[in-house]
Amino acid sequence: MHLESNNDTLRLSKLMSERGLCSRREADDLIAKGQVYVNGVRIAELGTKVTRDVRISLESEAMAAQKKIITVVLNKPVGYVSNLPERSYKQALELITADRFHGSIEKELPRDFWRQIEMAPKNLSVVGRLDIESQGLLILTHDGRLVKSIIGENSEIEKEYIVRVRGDLSARGLELLNHGLAIDNEPLKEAQVEWLNEDQLKFVLREGKKRQIRKMCEMVGLEVLGLKRVRIGNLPLGSLPEGRWRLMTDSEKKLFLK
Repeated sequence: MHLESNNDTLRLSKLMSERGLCSRREADDLIAKGQVYVNGVRIAELGTKVTRDVRISLESEAMAAQKKIITVVLNKPVGYVSNLPERSYKQALELITADRFHGSIEKELPRDFWRQIEMAPKNLSVVGRLDIESQGLLILTHDGRLVKSIIGENSEIEKEYIVRVRGDLSARGLELLNHGLAIDNEPLKEAQVEWLNEDQLKFVLREGKKRQIRKMCEMVGLEVLGLKRVRIGNLPLGSLPEGRWRLMTDSEKKLFLK
């Protein structure tokens, strides 16, 4: 199974990640535990290389664990930081409480949901941060595949924002917002920016540099008064109330793990 000399092979963990079974780190974990099979043969050696046409399966225990992975969809309010708290700021994770759940806890939450949250809150990764002054759609997950799909280096998934601004924007300024600006001497990917009304712009980006929209607006003479993310890929914020959360459905997750 270990075929390093063959140029048509690749690491098993990489292939598992490409197929959406798990992240590469999670794959290495499963391999080390002996929970991965290739063509019916148990693999326990890290770095094992295989051809792309092999059949990969997981032990039932590993498959059950994958099904318990938590992914939360949250409508983050202004005043919360997305990830680790800065100074005395509140973090988005503090909003994942029973009284803020949007739906029926008895019917929709897994039986051991709260135990999983309590055991591993630091492993609940934020997928595309929103700064403390911004609001809207935020995804938090234990699923490394989802993180890679949405904000990985090669991700082309769109993020849509409604941005309220103050200032005069010339035709040239609008053109630059769409394409032609750079941050830290690195050209930004082409965006889609258009007016929604006299003081609101719609931004559609395929990247997410720190405070990117605020910096872009500043470069063309605009001040951002409000910023709300309303869509990630094909997942809209929809009618989820501010400060409330729900679980991402399996069908929604499949939109990102094609």
